[in-house]
Amino acid sequence: MNAPDKNPPAMLSDGVVDWLTNGTRDERFIDNIFAEMCIRLQQAGIPLKRATLHVLIHHPQWLGARFMWSDGMREAELARVDYDVRERSEFIGSPANELQDGATEVRENLERDASLGRKHALYDEMRAKGLTDYVAWPLYHTLGKRHLITFATDRPGGFDDAHVAALKKLLPVLALVSEIRVKNRLARTLLETYVGAHAGQLILAGATRRGSGTTVRAAIMICDLRDFTKISDNWPRDDVIDLLNDYFDAMSEPIARHGGEILKFIGDGLLAIFPLSEPKACANLLHAVSEARQAMAALNERNNGKGRAPLNYGIGVHVGDVMYGNIGSTSRLDFTVIGPAVNMASRLEALTKQLGRTVLLSRAFAELVEPEFELEHVGKHEVRGFSDPIELFAYQG
Repeated sequence: MNAPDKNPPAMLSDGVVDWLTNGTRDERFIDNIFAEMCIRLQQAGIPLKRATLHVLIHHPQWLGARFMWSDGMREAELARVDYDVRERSEFIGSPANELQDGATEVRENLERDASLGRKHALYDEMRAKGLTDYVAWPLYHTLGKRHLITFATDRPGGFDDAHVAALKKLLPVLALVSEIRVKNRLARTLLETYVGAHAGQLILAGATRRGSGTTVRAAIMICDLRDFTKISDNWPRDDVIDLLNDYFDAMSEPIARHGGEILKFIGDGLLAIFPLSEPKACANLLHAVSEARQAMAALNERNNGKGRAPLNYGIGVHVGDVMYGNIGSTSRLDFTVIGPAVNMASRLEALTKQLGRTVLLSRAFAELVEPEFELEHVGKHEVRGFSDPIELFAYQG
């Protein structure tokens, strides 16, 4: 490699270290910090052409995320990484693979004969882009967690010793800065996963006191799978879990797509609300029901090919005021909705089996969507827990 530049290593990165330490407090996202850091490294005299940051995350769908920056970019590109990536060629033999296996540095001279270097498609891609040198290090977070950062240059001769020393000097500070953002993102992800996006935002904003809450006017949807006890008694355990996941996917994705929020899964049932702060909330709920019906039909067709009986379900829908907030013991809380309107939706769901309808709507809800939707009037019926008969409508979707 070339001889060090005139500036000692400290001078090349001191300003960037100071900025990471004192200038990033108000920046929420690590990808923005990462891109700005790369630009500042260039301005400090380090010939950076490409950099990546790889972090492991706890998410139901993704193992991790990769942030990639290259010369001229103002923002980093985000790519999500699947859980099965470690079984694929893009990982096997890669720098990430080496570092996972315990390496503390991966350095590759991209100017030398490729036959003499490491064998992986990544190195060939970088050579094709004119890069001359590549280095990757683990980025250590607390409790032994290891992430990954890489830097590459197109400078003839690659990085010199001063450049490498300056980049290494950044790592402990970047580790602290990135861990805070990753854990903040993890907290949001876990809350969104387990209590929903809106409830998660409220909890992060400080709504954690028992009994705290607010009154929300919303359309309430309760869905329940039919004959689940029989299925769970007769099917293998793993098949039952797969069935429930497929069923909840069919129901949940349309709800989220149309602005609803699933507050909880209860065994084989779910509770979702569509706040009326959205003017088309009730219509959105029925659009979600229609799409869920189509998804369930497709699921049943797939299950039929495996010799499984079709899955049946019931949905009860009502509208009204609910108390939305924290309920529970002194040490274990649940962020949910309660109130007579929730009870009504639950009773209507139970009536779907008795009346032979898949979806039952209360008169209060039906009045908010007529005449946009074609509803079937099914008369007045006694509803357990309510003194007067309730006028009901069915929706075929």
